[in-house]
Amino acid sequence: MTDLKRTPLHALHVELGARMVGFTGYDMPVQFPDGIMAEHSWTRSNAGLFDVSHMGQVILSGAPIVDIAAAFETLVPMDVAGLGEGRQRYGLFLNDSGGILDDLMFANRGDHLYVVVNAACKAADIARMKAALEPGITVTEVTDRALLALQGPQAETVLAGLNASVIDMAFMDVATVALDGVECWVSRSGYTGEDGYEISVPDRHAEALARLLLSQDAVAPIGLGARDSLRLEAGLCLYGHDIDESTLPAEAGLNWAIQKARRAGGAREGGFPGADAVLAQMAAGPARKRVGLRPEGRAPMREGVALFAGAEGGDQVGTITSGGFGPTVGGPVAMGYLPTELAAPDTTVFGELRGKRLPLTVAKLPFVAANFKR
Repeated sequence: MTDLKRTPLHALHVELGARMVGFTGYDMPVQFPDGIMAEHSWTRSNAGLFDVSHMGQVILSGAPIVDIAAAFETLVPMDVAGLGEGRQRYGLFLNDSGGILDDLMFANRGDHLYVVVNAACKAADIARMKAALEPGITVTEVTDRALLALQGPQAETVLAGLNASVIDMAFMDVATVALDGVECWVSRSGYTGEDGYEISVPDRHAEALARLLLSQDAVAPIGLGARDSLRLEAGLCLYGHDIDESTLPAEAGLNWAIQKARRAGGAREGGFPGADAVLAQMAAGPARKRVGLRPEGRAPMREGVALFAGAEGGDQVGTITSGGFGPTVGGPVAMGYLPTELAAPDTTVFGELRGKRLPLTVAKLPFVAANFKR
């Protein structure tokens, strides 16, 4: 484990009694002494502080923003040109078959784009951007800033105690905000389904800011375990599990992320990797769909469980891609892929555990409604 990287908050996690695990090459806190269930519930009712410094932060600069946006549109099926200054959008990198190479966030910062990519994919993502965009666009990995997420219904009140301007930020707004005298890049976004903020802070100030936030009664440290259960209840995809290179956006239920300008008949139709396959599937409809699933009883069904249409016989029709116990829901929840004809809510399918098929009900996503500030 000695080759694992450490975030700027590593010593603080250890001090707070975190159970550390290897995750995408980093030594990360999976839970703190109160445990995953308590951390999950705390975030839903108060404010949880997450260390997400393992994520990749990238700046695209060196040209007028209109040119940067146009160049970035050759890599993603999103409307980058139409993204206003101070606004952020969800994006996807696709391969030539339309499969998802990674999901990401990108923001228009006026004179540059700020991109946040998944930790497991960041080396490949950065190489991809450099190959496609340089030398006309400069691709710079940000290596001297930590990334924190403050999530939950009390997040606004807590952060406003450091700078009241964050109250005026709406969901997916981004701004440079002084927090405890330190220039931070703040977005009103997150990965929990709750209101909250993601905060890019210089490494040397990260621990002090984290301690200041944790000194508030409403804030508790939260690990990767609760981050996973929160995003699962929120119906959010985890790259490498619910989406990967074999998944097209329409099957993953991500058509909403492809704006009108990039769709068939749009002002800038296509022009991204896999466009023909992606747009064709959007028009015809996918043969399979990502769905929510509610196993009967209290026992979770986890990733890899095979799904069948009937309680006996028949071929496998799908697979669970994420599963666990949903503390807010009060029972097990899962996501997976099923043929479109079996994907309607209230359809019963069966998951095979230890040679026995147990029933699940297809459910609408998300399991817990989002509380974003619109």
